[in-house]
Amino acid sequence: MEHLRDPHTKVYNAGGHLFSISDLLHSITDPEYMVDGLPRISDYHFKVGEPIRYRLDSGLVSIPGGEALTKEAFEGLIFPLLVPDRIADVQAGGPVDIDCGYEFVGDEETYNFRLNVFMDRHGPAATMRMLPPKPPSIERVGFPYDDIWEDLVNLKQGLVLISGITGSGKSTTISSILNYINETRADRIITLEDPIEYLYESKQAMISQREVGVHVESFARGLRSALREDPDLIFVGEIRDVETAALAISAAETGHLVFSTVHTRDAIGSVTRLIDMFPTGRERELTTQLSMNLRTVVSQKLVPLASGQGRVVAMEVLRNVSGVGNLIRSGKIHQLYSTMETKGSEGMLTMEQALLDLVNEGKITPENAIAYANREEIADRL
Repeated sequence: MEHLRDPHTKVYNAGGHLFSISDLLHSITDPEYMVDGLPRISDYHFKVGEPIRYRLDSGLVSIPGGEALTKEAFEGLIFPLLVPDRIADVQAGGPVDIDCGYEFVGDEETYNFRLNVFMDRHGPAATMRMLPPKPPSIERVGFPYDDIWEDLVNLKQGLVLISGITGSGKSTTISSILNYINETRADRIITLEDPIEYLYESKQAMISQREVGVHVESFARGLRSALREDPDLIFVGEIRDVETAALAISAAETGHLVFSTVHTRDAIGSVTRLIDMFPTGRERELTTQLSMNLRTVVSQKLVPLASGQGRVVAMEVLRNVSGVGNLIRSGKIHQLYSTMETKGSEGMLTMEQALLDLVNEGKITPENAIAYANREEIADRL
């Protein structure tokens, strides 16, 4: 069993060479897989019976010469990243859904990974996502206009949502905003995360990071606790249920600044997701609260660059400017898109407009603009 706790044990055969989990994670920083100092590899995928694959830009690639992963090799790669109790859960062979973090010390930097271990019909499987060693500067994230992020970091209260599908860069965007505020404002910041991803040291602000399942039972319990801890800013890792949604909106209503993420493909879907969480009969109450306390929704996608090396973020922005609150309060959510189209001068941007701008700048191809758009009519504008 001791060899299962050593991340340097070489157990996976690829092209006639044996690799350890440390070897695989170290390869992410190979210059071949870097663009402008940033890794192009974002995830490793492990599944018994198939070669190990990694996500390079937007596609999955098998390790050259990699053999099908055996159960023994899987354990030799993944078990060094888990605590003994979690190892026992996997070995038991029953239902498993493990979320945790892993810190890897490279040659020059320490990298944090988000690890998910689960079972499928062939046995154990796992995915590891790399998080950059430190939050990126907000200027490097890729906001289409500086006015957008400048408005976000200067907010004092209200609810801000960052939305997108898994792997769209939500964590990176949020971390850049939190880090900027940490460096420039004497605020009290409480984060509730599952798991903790980027690590912050208090600078101008005082920041406390709490992990669900380790430091607090749930996002909802953490939110209740945070409201007694004199926060200026609360970051809720994800709004997953009606209780968390209600508490996040109430926190914004009582004068706090609340950031959170939701898994939706566009800004309007983020608004409807919150509304749909609530039972029939409470829609009026919720839409009224949202109309007054929602400040901004940023929905984003990572689109392959025209060069074929790397990805660029495309952002849709919905701001609660004049008229938007009234549409939310009256339930006319379907009219928000046309409002976003016509109020670009007030900091609004549709995903289609963002993609067209990237095409005009030569950063992405027209074909990828169509593929990543939310609305088919973008083809008529290319």
